[in-house]
Amino acid sequence: MTDDKDVLRDVWFGRIPTCFTLYQDEITEREAEPYYLLLPRVSYLTLVTDKVKKHFQKVMRPEDIGEIWFEYEGTPLKWHYPIGLLFDLLASSSALPWNITVHFKSFPEKDLLHCPSKDAVEAHFMSCVKEADALKHKSQVINEMQKKDHKQLWMGLQNDRFDQFWAINRKLMEYPAEENGFRYIPFRIYQTTTERPFIQRLFRPVAADGQLHTLGDLLQEACPSAVAPEDGEKKNQVMIHGIEPMLDTPLQWLSEHLSYPDNFLHISIIPQPTD
Repeated sequence: MTDDKDVLRDVWFGRIPTCFTLYQDEITEREAEPYYLLLPRVSYLTLVTDKVKKHFQKVMRPEDIGEIWFEYEGTPLKWHYPIGLLFDLLASSSALPWNITVHFKSFPEKDLLHCPSKDAVEAHFMSCVKEADALKHKSQVINEMQKKDHKQLWMGLQNDRFDQFWAINRKLMEYPAEENGFRYIPFRIYQTTTERPFIQRLFRPVAADGQLHTLGDLLQEACPSAVAPEDGEKKNQVMIHGIEPMLDTPLQWLSEHLSYPDNFLHISIIPQPTD
């Protein structure tokens, strides 16, 4: 793996200033002040919102407190999507802070999975890491790890410990010297304009002629509408971690440096506002 620690650190320590406000119809005993938090892009809402929960529960009657859930401008926020992905997909063109509404009632069963505990987040996270390693290394790396290594990956993410996490994760980012990259690149492409949750398919980092595939090559094959200009004008923004990588960036480099902790490249296609 290219030792590009600065990029890895910048990705890990990316934060989104966020303002949490209690939904106006929730009954409270006294006025609920908004709660401000810097959300880590690489984490999940359910891992970092304990303080938010405590803040609002203080002003509520116990009988009015159900399972907490969040929404942004009418869209319930999926807890099993990384925070940075949710922001890029739904709010990247909005002014900061990100305004999230907090609910304790009327859980939207059709839109969200229940999250009974942090164990559910851990199970989802580890399942993604295993799926990514199946694509990259036929599961050989994750299967050779011990239970304590799996736990260290999770604890590193949960406790926001970069070094603890990367001490294990770097093994998942290695590949044999005689090869130019992983077997397949773990990626998911998201669009707010379709009903489909995301696009995912097998895609190799290296072409048959030995050339490295780029982000543009991937989009051309998996989601051509994302990169096709309309009347010569770019109609979409392609975002990973809040930045717009050059389309000629090698996919293997992106996978090693801009994957989320679950080892997937989460790519958002944002429609450009029309004048």
